[in-house]
Amino acid sequence: MHVLITGATGFLGGAVVTEFLSNHPKSTLLLLVRAATTAEGLERVRASLRRFEVAEATLARLQETQIILGDFADVSAFANDPRLDQVSHVINCAAIASFSNNPQIWPINVDGTFAFAQRMAQVAGLQRFLHVGTAMACGPDLPAPVSESWDLPPKEQHLVPYTASKAAIEQRMRTELPALPLIVARPSIVVGHTRLGCKPSGSIYWVFQMAQMLEAFTCALDDHVDVIPVDYCAEVLVALTLSPQLKHDLYHVSTGTQAAVTVSEIDIALAQGRGVPPLGQKFKQISGDEMGELALRFEEKIGPCNRRLMLRALKLYGAFAKLNYVFDNSRLLAEGIRLSPRFSDYIPVCAATVHDISVPDQMHWDFK
Repeated sequence: MHVLITGATGFLGGAVVTEFLSNHPKSTLLLLVRAATTAEGLERVRASLRRFEVAEATLARLQETQIILGDFADVSAFANDPRLDQVSHVINCAAIASFSNNPQIWPINVDGTFAFAQRMAQVAGLQRFLHVGTAMACGPDLPAPVSESWDLPPKEQHLVPYTASKAAIEQRMRTELPALPLIVARPSIVVGHTRLGCKPSGSIYWVFQMAQMLEAFTCALDDHVDVIPVDYCAEVLVALTLSPQLKHDLYHVSTGTQAAVTVSEIDIALAQGRGVPPLGQKFKQISGDEMGELALRFEEKIGPCNRRLMLRALKLYGAFAKLNYVFDNSRLLAEGIRLSPRFSDYIPVCAATVHDISVPDQMHWDFK
């Protein structure tokens, strides 16, 4: 079995590689990496895996021959690599996963990804092309729990370019590449690691901490949040990739109704991890229009910061939070995959790993 993983130096891609090395060591891995040389690419992968505390002896077994140099900015630069024709399984984690207005989102997430998928559709022995989407590609104003559906809203109805791009590439691959053995996995909100907390990445965790510090956000205490840890997400992606037969071609990787947590539960667990009292009824639900008033308290509550950036970030994440989405995971459970850990169970671990990092500094994980 020859598995090609893209995005191996990213948060989720690094967790996927770690899952293979830990629990599927007989698989032959190829890793698409952006670098000038294979030596540099290999070191980038090893540095990424150290965030997940992969043993040095395991890292030493990775070789330059497993590195394919390239990225989705120019697929033609690596499309003729003969190793691609030996690939049996693909896990495509590569993407610009940002809520910013990065101008490369569409060229990478849509055009580049399609060119890559088009190349891999030509591989005679390809058994599975697992593409990592996002559950938020469903768009706003849907009843929860949100079911898996190929019916996605047009670009102008999305809250951010990122989710619009992920919806567009799914539809394009499905309609224009019928020979591609496509499986789409849509994770919900991926935050932290059950054992390592925010050590691999603090992406999105800071939003919860900031909401508690500001004592307000766009959701209510009894609203639910569908958050999964990156190690669970990686475990599921690998299981979906290696399963000999799947019942569906589209899956949510989510908590579902059984493991989703309320904002109140997050407040209690986060307070425990930070060593402060929970807010309880002190927490205030506000509208997006009230965010500007909240901005006047940023420095008082979280210290020196870029007020404009903080306000923009709050409005973006606040728009998603008020959706109160939980994503149906019944398809996943029917495949025999275990239920996700609850976010509130590992929040204290996340809090401990960012204890000395300010919220503005934590934001750099998402606003590079």
